[in-house]
Amino acid sequence: MMRDALFGGVNAAVLTAMRDDLSVDLDRMARHCRWLLANGCNGLAVLGTTGEANSFGIGERLALLEGLVERGIPARTLLPGTGTTAITDTVLLTRQADELGCRGVLLLPPFYYKSPSDDGLFAYYSEVINRVGGDIRIYLYHFPAMSAVPIGLDLVARLLRAFPGKVKGVKDSSGDFENTKAYVQHFAREGFEVYCGDDAALHALLQEGGAGSISAAANVGSTLSALVYANWDRQAGVDAQITLSAVRKAVSSTALIPGLKALVARHTGDERWTNIRPPHLPLSPDSAGRLFRAFDACGLKLAAA
Repeated sequence: MMRDALFGGVNAAVLTAMRDDLSVDLDRMARHCRWLLANGCNGLAVLGTTGEANSFGIGERLALLEGLVERGIPARTLLPGTGTTAITDTVLLTRQADELGCRGVLLLPPFYYKSPSDDGLFAYYSEVINRVGGDIRIYLYHFPAMSAVPIGLDLVARLLRAFPGKVKGVKDSSGDFENTKAYVQHFAREGFEVYCGDDAALHALLQEGGAGSISAAANVGSTLSALVYANWDRQAGVDAQITLSAVRKAVSSTALIPGLKALVARHTGDERWTNIRPPHLPLSPDSAGRLFRAFDACGLKLAAA
């Protein structure tokens, strides 16, 4: 396991709470953030894929981040997604995160134009980093199934040479553990932090020298992830990973974001948690019932909300 990683440990890819009119409900979201921090999370990756960031306008994203800090969520725990297709928007969001006191941001590659060259991606990241300035660290977000723009080893090596200490790590949501492991093997000695997006890979990644997880299932499984992390070199970690992997499989058995929102709605007793922006839709009662049965079969008991 990597020691002293900036976001080392368990980071939830936080769901975004919405009112019935689909505007952001900051009070409810802040309560969920406090629950996560009290139940195993070291950090909060807001405005990511699970948080439906690309369903929100830039003004909404700025207001969300500022609103969470105003409601007492420590900025140092926040790892907001600020990567967009437009350099100017990415810079605006990243500067705000820096000014609020966030220690890092998670950057998708520019994902509209397909098959960009490494030269083009390097130029994009370079423009963002040089324009932002400040002390905030950059974490790359490798999610080729969604972005269709992979972040390869050669590009990472080039960015680390150009921006030592600034480009700090990667979230690998590829689902390919060999790729995740390659990031560790090539760059961990340089202090490059590698996080898995797949909860089922957490224990194996820690064994390889990774830093932890940034995951959707942590919205409901953070206590298990924390047990794996704390016991990465003991049998208790292996045992916790078995249950954590079962939780991941259960929540992935249906549409992930609506499913997690349904689980949080059930846990909190607040059906407004099922509010979700199109094109996502809430789960049907039958789908929700199947999800609840699969989740309950894992044996995980959630702390009171």
